[in-house]
Amino acid sequence: MNTTRKTNRAAAMLLTIAMFIGMFCIADATTASAETNKVSLYYSDVTFSHWGSETYEVFVQTKDNANDQEVFVHYYANIASGWRDAEAEYVTTLGDGSKIWKANFSTLGCKYAIKYVADGVTYWDNNNGSDYTGAKLGTAPVAAKRDFYSYNHTEYQISAVLQNYAYNKNVFVRYTTDGWNTYNDKALGYSATNSDGTEIWMTNINISDIKSYADYDNFEYAICYQVNGTEYWANYFGSNYGMDYYISL
Repeated sequence: MNTTRKTNRAAAMLLTIAMFIGMFCIADATTASAETNKVSLYYSDVTFSHWGSETYEVFVQTKDNANDQEVFVHYYANIASGWRDAEAEYVTTLGDGSKIWKANFSTLGCKYAIKYVADGVTYWDNNNGSDYTGAKLGTAPVAAKRDFYSYNHTEYQISAVLQNYAYNKNVFVRYTTDGWNTYNDKALGYSATNSDGTEIWMTNINISDIKSYADYDNFEYAICYQVNGTEYWANYFGSNYGMDYYISL
């Protein structure tokens, strides 16, 4: 009888600790600070997903002239490690002068926020106090969307997530297998609208003619979004997307 009571008490204590950690997981980043227009999530991708564990690739946009700039993604790793900061590396500068940074981290699916330190002052983008979860289109006009790997070797699915700037729009993929000596364009069609108002557009490319590993390696694509007389490109910041742009299981 005493052994049973002790076991039950231990189980209750562990449950209480787990609930406390879960509450802290939600509260920590959301109460960190107010938002600022100096930093924002550009877009994020899940690159690996298995048994609740996810690996993220997060791109951050900063609009600031500070001399000393550091960018982090503040995320919950697991129960043992708690909250951590993944430092982002500079990627490129966009045409409007804003900078793009990239961070990678693995987590058990908890929320994350963007942390920006400029000349000793810390700013946050915490999604209006709700933090971010999963893959998300932030301030980017359009981005390629990763899909789970398909064993269909005759078609390759290409998806894009984009801002709904207007009802009338044109979305297409431009792809090549010979280093852009030649290329083809194919239209994407509307698929769904996300809860935040962004849209998903998709198409399939017939790759049955790609018969060699060299052709697979040389397969590259970029996505173009035309709306309101403006053209936006998602090309992985000049590196383009390839056959390996999918979520690994």
